[in-house]
Amino acid sequence: MNDMPQDFSSRPLTRWSVLVLASLSIFASYYFYDVYTGVKAAMSATLQFDNSDYGTMLSYYSVANTFLLMCVFGGMVLDKWGLRLGGSTFAGVMALGALVTAYGGSDLYREGGPFYAFFSSFAPSYSAELKMMMLGRFLFGLGSETLIVANSKIVVKWFQGKEMALAFGINLALARIGTAGVLWVSPMFDYWQAAVWLGAAITVFGFVAFLFYNIFDHRLDRDRRDVRLAQGANAAPEEEFRLADLFVLLKNRSFLFITALCVLFYSAVFPFLAYAPDMLVNKFGMSDDLSSQIASIIPFGTILFTPLFGLFVDMKGKSASMMIYGSMLLILVHLWLSLTNLPPYVPIFVLGVAFSLVPAAMWPSVAKIVDPKTTGTAYGVMTTIQNFGLMIFPWLIGVVLDRTNPGVTAELVEQGKASYDYTLAVLMMVGLGMMGIVFAFLLRRDDRIMGYGLERPTVSK
Repeated sequence: MNDMPQDFSSRPLTRWSVLVLASLSIFASYYFYDVYTGVKAAMSATLQFDNSDYGTMLSYYSVANTFLLMCVFGGMVLDKWGLRLGGSTFAGVMALGALVTAYGGSDLYREGGPFYAFFSSFAPSYSAELKMMMLGRFLFGLGSETLIVANSKIVVKWFQGKEMALAFGINLALARIGTAGVLWVSPMFDYWQAAVWLGAAITVFGFVAFLFYNIFDHRLDRDRRDVRLAQGANAAPEEEFRLADLFVLLKNRSFLFITALCVLFYSAVFPFLAYAPDMLVNKFGMSDDLSSQIASIIPFGTILFTPLFGLFVDMKGKSASMMIYGSMLLILVHLWLSLTNLPPYVPIFVLGVAFSLVPAAMWPSVAKIVDPKTTGTAYGVMTTIQNFGLMIFPWLIGVVLDRTNPGVTAELVEQGKASYDYTLAVLMMVGLGMMGIVFAFLLRRDDRIMGYGLERPTVSK
């Protein structure tokens, strides 16, 4: 009989329950990230935002994680100090940022509430509402993106050597329920600010959920310490992260390839999703409610397919090949939507499939490519570089829309007297997909050389 103690993660019910608990925090993050998508027209008309203003507000989500490299710093903090303190701090900042953003567009603020006079006193080319909302998105992104890094590290911590790809898939699926849910829920509100405040309240719920996760994380660390002691005094301790490991990571060619694919792929999906309901209204004449429901097919598809593709990676492998196929689908979808007037239902569904294929294969692959002690930093670097795309492309889409639609305003669109032409804006996404597929092929080629096993199953036999 084997009396060697087992750690807390060896119990399937426990580790899957903990995964659901931890995932609630990024469910909240994804919900608020897209909370304005379904109310864009009403919000823009109320606050007198043009497309550039809307894109700028969205883009400030990524400022802290690009110019200040907060995800890199946050990943290093998670590797050095652990998940509990770092993760809880960033979850709290996420919730604070959501509350500030909601306040910036509220009637309370616009009618002379606290800080309105201050934000009106500088940078007159931006409205006081836009400036407060930019600050809120800045704080929200600062906390949210590092919290996503923490969730990736949580999956590796609890599932490495087990059903890791499936766990990543379920983690992403639960997060995408937030995106899908907000696309259905927000348009149901007659008063758009109520939809935003609900989203802010959900981020507070996500913060509380992460605090509860800390209880289980502490138990797992204690159990693993006991296991090492039971294995004998000479058992090797876990290696600690050092700053020099960051430079080793940046010399890893495969890591750079997968990071490039990450930023290009996500830049062709998330910014597009922020404009997708508006595009469906303007190009296909759909109602606001129907356009949001059709756009929700993308995240709803990932809820189903990401865990299935993750299970396939665990059992059969083929991660590098799946990233290639997903990038190909991305190109086809955006070509369909930009150059044809065919019904959008099929390409929207296929985009959901592509948005399942690549993440289900990509995120578990990182754990095969990098040293275990640098996983938090690796996910932090990837997330930081990804945020350059998430910062630039929402703004760039807005600029392209304004430049290619002179004389068209949010008020005229709201009144049904004009519509936006999205052709060039969506064609930009095609270019991103084409560059992404190059890096997907380079990654598969490098895997054959280095032998990381990206094409092999994830589950240890």
